[in-house]
Amino acid sequence: MALATVRDLTFTYGGADRPALSGVSLEIEPGEIVLLTGRSGCGKTTLIRALAGLVPHFHGGTFGGTVEVGGHDTRRTRPAELAGTVATLFQDPEDQVVFGGVLAEVSFGIENAGAPPAEIEPRAKAALAAVCAEHLAGRNVAELSGGELQRVCLASTLALEPALLLLDEPTSQLDPDGARALLELVRRLARERGTAVVISEHRVARTTPYCDRVICLDDGGGVDTVERVAARRGGDVLCRLDGIDFAYAAGEPVLSGAALELRRGEIVALVGPNGSGKTTLAKIAAGLLEPDGGTRTCAGRASYLSQDPGRYLARERCDDEVALGARDTAAAARAIAAVGLEGYDARHPRDLSSGERERLAVAAVLATEPDVLVLDEPTRGVDSGARARLAALLRTEAPKRATLLVTHDLDLAAVADRTVGLGEVAERAAA
Repeated sequence: MALATVRDLTFTYGGADRPALSGVSLEIEPGEIVLLTGRSGCGKTTLIRALAGLVPHFHGGTFGGTVEVGGHDTRRTRPAELAGTVATLFQDPEDQVVFGGVLAEVSFGIENAGAPPAEIEPRAKAALAAVCAEHLAGRNVAELSGGELQRVCLASTLALEPALLLLDEPTSQLDPDGARALLELVRRLARERGTAVVISEHRVARTTPYCDRVICLDDGGGVDTVERVAARRGGDVLCRLDGIDFAYAAGEPVLSGAALELRRGEIVALVGPNGSGKTTLAKIAAGLLEPDGGTRTCAGRASYLSQDPGRYLARERCDDEVALGARDTAAAARAIAAVGLEGYDARHPRDLSSGERERLAVAAVLATEPDVLVLDEPTRGVDSGARARLAALLRTEAPKRATLLVTHDLDLAAVADRTVGLGEVAERAAA
């Protein structure tokens, strides 16, 4: 049974000329981690507020549809009555601080929820420890850095032990290690306690591997896509490179003894400095170059997206361009929609912006439905919204194939299951 249900939710703030949310419907299950994405102003924060009951009770406006959380209709249940079920970390943590001392701040919500006095301080300290902030217990809130304050406010929400945890931009002020620790904690809460978690984030690639679903809101607030993004690991090896040597003409070796395995269901990010051989290794994985030494073994079809796909446009319509490799107009239409270029079918590819041409090229390789997908710098000229969509799409489609992602975009690289560094002689598991 769903913990939270949103049916045909429409909300317009007082004085606004258009709805912040329009016709949104979704369900959230216990133990599920849901990521909300979309451009600034698309309604992510408003949806968070609606799930917390702050819309319509605190933020005035016109409310339509229904929101039910834990069996409570939020139109008839005030936010204070939902406090034992829902807890929210707001976008600006300084706006939710009440007390001057850290321990008092974290204890406040527990006390307000009616916990026995003997439980309050131990629960507050345990919540601080959970976010690696126990050393801040005796500090004054005014002395904290932005990242420290974000941890304290997160501890305040966790201390309430909610069934539904709402996080609005929770990693915005955290360093990479802090963000990773937070997301790992969220995953533990979902798996061990059954806490449902909704995260609104712009750093989508970093967050996606921890989530079960990505929900993209369009500019009108409607649900644009709902994707399953649970990672799949341990599939069959679809491409194996072993002891690869390669040099261009009579030049110095670009690769020497390189090795790489790509498994079905896995996304591998290939990173490293310019000139380290990333593109060369990617082309060998795709079968576009023959190694001078070593072996390449690949099963099924491989497709390759080059660094500058605009140079290889061959048709005068977008739909024809995407269908060229697939030879299937239905597959082309699905791929065009997947990258957010619906309605562009009849446009000339060269009339598109650089970022749009990049997305069209991604559609063209996806339409071939490859077993091994190799993307070389796929976010060149692409805005953050399109990057978020690509990250979610790659994660969603990961079970179908093995994916090799060559990139300098560390936000995009965070979507990977593994990161392999050329020029660093290192391989590590991605967060």
